[in-house]
Amino acid sequence: MERRKFIGKAGAGIAGIVAAGSAPAFAQGAGEVKWRLASSFPKSLDTIFGASEFLARRVAEATSGKFQIRNFAAGEIVPGLQVLDAVSNGTVECGHTASYYYIGKDPTFAFGTTVPFGPNARQFNSWWVQGGGEALMNDFYKEHSLRALLCGNTGAQMGGWFRKEIKSVADLRGLKIRIAGLAGQVLTKLGAVPQQIAGGEIYQALERGTIDATEWVGPYDDEKLGFNKVAKYYYYPAWWEGGAALQVFVNGKAWEALPKEYRAILEAATAEANTWMLTRYDTQNAVALKRLVGGGTQLRAFPRPVMEACHKESLALYAEISAKNPKFAKIHEHMMRFLEEQVLWFRVAEANYDGFMQTGRKPAAAAKSPAAKK
Repeated sequence: MERRKFIGKAGAGIAGIVAAGSAPAFAQGAGEVKWRLASSFPKSLDTIFGASEFLARRVAEATSGKFQIRNFAAGEIVPGLQVLDAVSNGTVECGHTASYYYIGKDPTFAFGTTVPFGPNARQFNSWWVQGGGEALMNDFYKEHSLRALLCGNTGAQMGGWFRKEIKSVADLRGLKIRIAGLAGQVLTKLGAVPQQIAGGEIYQALERGTIDATEWVGPYDDEKLGFNKVAKYYYYPAWWEGGAALQVFVNGKAWEALPKEYRAILEAATAEANTWMLTRYDTQNAVALKRLVGGGTQLRAFPRPVMEACHKESLALYAEISAKNPKFAKIHEHMMRFLEEQVLWFRVAEANYDGFMQTGRKPAAAAKSPAAKK
């Protein structure tokens, strides 16, 4: 069965299996499989770590427990930023992580998660599923003995927590900031000092002054990690993470050894987990932001000149890397060509609808009030 056809029916297929209370005939003929999944994230982050738990539960339910995936948080088997290596060398069968953590190996890894001024969540999903991104990235990952399945997206992220205000590009000079992916290289060009630190270690670094600022995901996770207790200013948007995707990486040999029936179930479950994570973030971030602002957090938008300077340096960085790395150049050109078409479309219907909903409409409660009727 073709993957897209299966995933297109994934929700109904998995739900039907669970409702029936037993695995279908094709799965009953497959043997027991037990995998270990290493995550880059702490258990306290129930949305980002929770996506891998959701995945494992759905796989077990769809196979009556014959295909078991056991989840391990960052540090339980390997440190959070070594998950990809653990999967590649066969220490574990699979891992849940952000591809851009590993740009030190090859900057091409960034495209599996996000790049500065890249696609938003919907645009990334479109590029991956319909636009050819999946085939391109898995062709690249294969060189590292990996198979990737899309499994989560944060949506557009917040720009992070800062001890001081960022009023101009000059304020970035000397700023020690925890940041992941290629954004660190962009900020280096503007005088900042980027550092990559795993999620569970960020609070201590910010509290002790080892760093001056940090980005993570958004209100829900950031509140859990307590960043509002050690930094006052909360900036938006994360121009480097318009829609950060996560993947489940499977060891190449483990993937080939997995029965085809279980591969199909794993593909369907990761597709479902991909939706689960994004919808949970959208739901939880809205209420968490209200709590943070109510508690004294100061919201700030990055000034337009700062955004423009970062965009300019991002384009320069892409040109530099592409000139030296043909793999990077190939995927970058493909993604950006796809994104240009997406942006043209989104600015017509999506942007205008969103703009009205955010600024032109009356809230439902106000519309029903006596005052609104006068």
